[in-house]
Amino acid sequence: MATKEEEKKEKEAIRTVLIFGVNSFLGSNLAEILRRDFKVIGTYHKNPVSLPGILTLPCDVLAKDEVQLIIYAFKPDITIYAEGVESFLQAHKSPELAEAKNTSGLFNVAEYCHRYRSQVCYISSNHVFAGQNKKYIEMDIPDSSTTMGKTQSQAEFYLQKTSLNYIIFRTCNIYGRGIVPNGKNWFETIQRHLSGGERVVADDFIHTGFLDIFYLGTLMKICFEKKVANRLFQVCSTDTVTHYQFSQMYADIFEENKRLIDRGKWDFPSDESRRGQSEFYFHLDVANIEGFLNVNMPTVEESLEFTFRRLHGKKTGGKKVKKGTGISFI
Repeated sequence: MATKEEEKKEKEAIRTVLIFGVNSFLGSNLAEILRRDFKVIGTYHKNPVSLPGILTLPCDVLAKDEVQLIIYAFKPDITIYAEGVESFLQAHKSPELAEAKNTSGLFNVAEYCHRYRSQVCYISSNHVFAGQNKKYIEMDIPDSSTTMGKTQSQAEFYLQKTSLNYIIFRTCNIYGRGIVPNGKNWFETIQRHLSGGERVVADDFIHTGFLDIFYLGTLMKICFEKKVANRLFQVCSTDTVTHYQFSQMYADIFEENKRLIDRGKWDFPSDESRRGQSEFYFHLDVANIEGFLNVNMPTVEESLEFTFRRLHGKKTGGKKVKKGTGISFI
């Protein structure tokens, strides 16, 4: 039986994670994943949210005094910035909002993280690149043609040049279920339409990786536990597909009607330099994180099979899901 002193030491060993934007898709899912091993605190701006076992508080990341108060009060070991604009279409329509959320808010958070010795964690995306048909490595210079990509690359550059304790995860398309009732994301839209027998149009011209949010959360947890600092990791499936191909895979694995999925072409809000480009490719090389953490990243199909099991799906026919989760820690 543990003594009071041992219990005190164990309690003190639990590290605190502060998530700015805990009501977002990324923030809420990361809170759910990390709360099992960390003390998690989250902030929201205009939309209050209640999450089991997590203290949530209002905070405007653009108000420096509010940011300072939150970080000073809890002195988190790790601060995750999940306030950024997640849609490149929304960023294109509201460039001022993208600039404020993806860069200015992060600058405020990073300043006080440095002052109170908290590691700042930023989640970027493959949209920092222009979408050429190649495999991008971490050392490639960002050359985005979209508002979202440009603001995210500015945030990456700022942290790498000014922060003494940061970690950046540059990701492919991260999917899963969110917590906002009226804010259905693209994955939830696919689920709702196909399960309801409704038609859905999916883009077949933008090629990207797709990864279940729990893969990203697990990798982040490992990095936090190992206290990895001042690194940029690319997190992606080992292959890339279009949203149309992803939807086809989803229908196969979840046993939905593939005939309801129509091939389409979504608007891609690139600048003049890329207007003549018909297809875009966002393939992130993952050799760095695989080698550093000794893990194997999954294919898109393996990620979807993991999602099927995670959401407690059941097969009705003779199909069998591959064994394994698509990620292995050797």
